[in-house]
Amino acid sequence: MKGVHAAIVTHFDTELSVDYDAVAAEVTRLIAAGVHGIVPNGSVGEGGTLSREERRALIELTVAAAGAAPVCAGVSATTADQASMYARDARAAGAEGVMSLPPLLYRADRRELVEFFGTVARAADLPLLVYNNPPGSGSDLEPELLAELVREVPSITAIKETSADARRIAHLVNLCPDVDIMVGGDDWALEGFCAGAAGWVSGVADVFPAEAVRLWDLCQAGELAAARSLYSDLLPLARLDMTPKLVQYFKAALDEIGVGGGPCRPPRLPLTDDELGTLRAAVAQGSLAGQR
Repeated sequence: MKGVHAAIVTHFDTELSVDYDAVAAEVTRLIAAGVHGIVPNGSVGEGGTLSREERRALIELTVAAAGAAPVCAGVSATTADQASMYARDARAAGAEGVMSLPPLLYRADRRELVEFFGTVARAADLPLLVYNNPPGSGSDLEPELLAELVREVPSITAIKETSADARRIAHLVNLCPDVDIMVGGDDWALEGFCAGAAGWVSGVADVFPAEAVRLWDLCQAGELAAARSLYSDLLPLARLDMTPKLVQYFKAALDEIGVGGGPCRPPRLPLTDDELGTLRAAVAQGSLAGQR
């Protein structure tokens, strides 16, 4: 999971059916821009609205379009059995890893979390990325708990940290030195890279992939002044990642740059005029990053 991994949107047509051709074109575009890996069926991809058949078809398509780049598929669900079903499908479809939140709609304790992630890991028989997103799942996996899960479930090879507390990156790097700690919140990517994150699962990379990769490269090279300047242009869009309407914002951003993001499935509704104004200003600022 080293580097920048794009958490891709799922494109729908006007009838809200999956537009597989648009998804394939988007993956091809991202890989051509230098993105290191692709993450389908996650939060930005509206994974919770997809049927089992759609999820598997999207993984197969993404694997084919990504070529040699790794694909880590979202499998989050309310139960271990359901997440395990998605995980087995992901392996069969060619994914190289799976990503899971803790059980949805239930705040599991430590013992239950070990059982949940262990069950999913055994079903997947693939590297497992544990996704900590307290607003998204209702559970906060604090660093000491994540370190315990890593000890108990050897298949956990990566953690996507999205608590919005950048201090946790350095703490997790120290607690779990053999695990890839990934920035999961776009508006603290710079801080996360400098604290030792192995990479970034990014929504910004959907819109500005080359710029997201350049930010990573600059930080790895220690060119922090240039990284800060570039990041200042990406930050307005990055801040929209940490809102409930992140999917609408990133799809609208793709519309704004001419790539096309398309509609969202309900209960998500289109952005208001004020929200579109905020989004357009963020995209305009982000477009300056390509000139640096």
